[in-house]
Amino acid sequence: MRTAHRTCPICDAVCGLRIELGDDGRVHTVRGDAEDPFSRGYVCPKGASLGRIDEDPDRLRTPMIRTGDQWREASWDEAFRVVEKGLTDVIDRHGRQAVAAYFGNPTFHTMAGIFYRGPLSQALGTTNLYSAGTIDQMPKQVACGLMFGNAMAIPVPDLDRTDHLLVIGANPAESHGSLCAAPDFPGRLRALRGRGGRIVVVDPRRTRTADLADEHVFVRPGTDALLLFAVVHTLLAEDLVTPRVGTEGLERLREHAVPFGPEAVAEACGVPAETIVRMARELAAAPTAAVYSRVGTCTADFGTLTQYLVDVLNVLTGNLDRPGGVMFTRPATVEVPWGPRPFTSGRWRSRVRQLPESLGELPVATLADEIETPGEGQVRALVSVAGNLALSAPNGPRLARSLRGLDFMVCVDPYLNETTRCADVILPPPRMMQMPHYDLLLLTVTVRNYTRFSPPALPLEPGQLSEAEIMARLALIASGRGADADPRELDEAIVGELLEAGVRAPGSPFEGMEVAQARALLDGDSGPELMLDAMLRLGPYGLSLARLREHPSGIDLGPLEPRLAEVLGTESGLVRLAPPELEEEVARLRGRMAAPVPPMLLIGRRQLRSNNSWLHNVPALVGGSNRCTLHIHPDDVARLGLGSHARVTSATGDLVVPVEPNDRIMPGVVSLPHGWGHAGSPQRTAARNPGVNANALTDDSVVDPVSGNAVFNGAPVTVTPAPGPGGTGSGSDASAPRGTTFPSAA
Repeated sequence: MRTAHRTCPICDAVCGLRIELGDDGRVHTVRGDAEDPFSRGYVCPKGASLGRIDEDPDRLRTPMIRTGDQWREASWDEAFRVVEKGLTDVIDRHGRQAVAAYFGNPTFHTMAGIFYRGPLSQALGTTNLYSAGTIDQMPKQVACGLMFGNAMAIPVPDLDRTDHLLVIGANPAESHGSLCAAPDFPGRLRALRGRGGRIVVVDPRRTRTADLADEHVFVRPGTDALLLFAVVHTLLAEDLVTPRVGTEGLERLREHAVPFGPEAVAEACGVPAETIVRMARELAAAPTAAVYSRVGTCTADFGTLTQYLVDVLNVLTGNLDRPGGVMFTRPATVEVPWGPRPFTSGRWRSRVRQLPESLGELPVATLADEIETPGEGQVRALVSVAGNLALSAPNGPRLARSLRGLDFMVCVDPYLNETTRCADVILPPPRMMQMPHYDLLLLTVTVRNYTRFSPPALPLEPGQLSEAEIMARLALIASGRGADADPRELDEAIVGELLEAGVRAPGSPFEGMEVAQARALLDGDSGPELMLDAMLRLGPYGLSLARLREHPSGIDLGPLEPRLAEVLGTESGLVRLAPPELEEEVARLRGRMAAPVPPMLLIGRRQLRSNNSWLHNVPALVGGSNRCTLHIHPDDVARLGLGSHARVTSATGDLVVPVEPNDRIMPGVVSLPHGWGHAGSPQRTAARNPGVNANALTDDSVVDPVSGNAVFNGAPVTVTPAPGPGGTGSGSDASAPRGTTFPSAA
């Protein structure tokens, strides 16, 4: 037995793990790393199951090529030759704009996913770029861009020092935080209350997070912006505003807030006016306070406006960039600009619906339009990296049908799943234990400054390619270099770009050197490790990869410190409280107050032992509370005459799903977890517990106008009785959308 130290790569919490490995390379035990200064031994059920996830017998080990409905194994060289021919044929016949790329959620968690995403996108030479960012987080980044001039300047709650935490549309007790990395989030919430602090949770469900709070407030889905504007209105009307940072636009904000008094919004959002006023006064009176909101509001109508109002409240109450409020993490690596500064969007638009670009990508909600609509620039080929669009995108069944009509599709993915089955070639990355790991993005949003590197715990097998090699070879093929080009050439080019910036930067450890001299100083066993070493050396703490290797349990870099001036990118150097880019949304929100309330609204649901669509093939993580059922209030069950199953119908589809009466959900609201819908899957455990695809009900024609983010929460639906298993056309297996069975795999 030997011990490997590793950061858990499954969710956003960056927990440290101690993994016991046998001589055969199998994982025997996974425990929390008690010596990790950030997670201090905490581990959740997902992290404890890392060995079973990593050793899943249904994972692909070799490239797969599809001919008709049949799959066969192939060598890497053959697979890349097929990719070269497929992409080249489309580019030669239709141009580079006919190629699209999609980067799924796991690419934000791997070194190769971050380091090679840009080079691959540039090599493809297309503006048809998409990612999970417009599925769950783009409103937050656009709001930060509009307010701070920097879309990567994401303030996080100073969770361990705040006196008052207001959580809206987030469930960190189960998600473990999102854009707010905090191992053992539940323990930190208990500690907050233990030191006399207060927690208020606003959510259409009484979640596990709400159970840890002092107060839970039901709110109607899609009306969070109304509620927050009413809180802003109260602060301004009662002169409870104490900003501690330089701002512009306060008077225009005051004008915007006038129509949104507590009494005016109460009926629409379902929150009593007196509760709204009290929430505002408590927020202003707290010694320190933080307002935090995430996926529930990012994926609802008015997502960008809601995220903007979250930080307006943090500014107005004097809690931006101060201990105990919301602050900006100082990561160990040099901060590379992500998107233009000052922030701007709409530099190009989608061909069919003219939706604006944000941070270099288009809304994934319009990808099916771009594939299905004939004309110049029609998407005919797709490169998909670690994404399961058929389950994660709005109106997933439609997108899955459109994928089957592509001329060519290649996927980098370890599974034959609901999306990759549409591909011509699947290129599987190694097991997680075989890859180096450093959370380049997550370590920019930790609630304490911290860093940790995990070397590969297991070697690659003979002939196996690393994820970096796969991504580099794809980029070289896209650039016209061919399937046989050496991926090390791209590695050196990326390292060279980092070092060229370093030798010119005043105060850099490489200042004044020749690039070759600086390159000779770097340490690393692979391209990504060399890139990481360069970024650490150029970072604010003067660290190196060698130093991180000496501390396998991670390094504590201290509490968050004020640094707004370092990250602010607005032309004025001030925080913008009334960005003109949001004027139309404010006007649209005024109309929302008088809009009729649909009889039933659909929202998603986070589950502790689940993570999007890719953990349903692990027996230990399926069952119990981790089931695909419809949560609905008992009063609605009685009113609608529901039995064991219900039919849920929306503008885009309908599903039959088991009913789970639950008084923890707001009347008039139903909830389905996302990521299910595995009927017919070759992933054996998932196929035995298929559930239904909630995104058969979400509408891809509806997006947040500012960010282009898909709107999943607050979809109007009707709910009617349906026969249970054994009845005609009912039951979770029978209710799966058409076309979800899989061709055989060789």
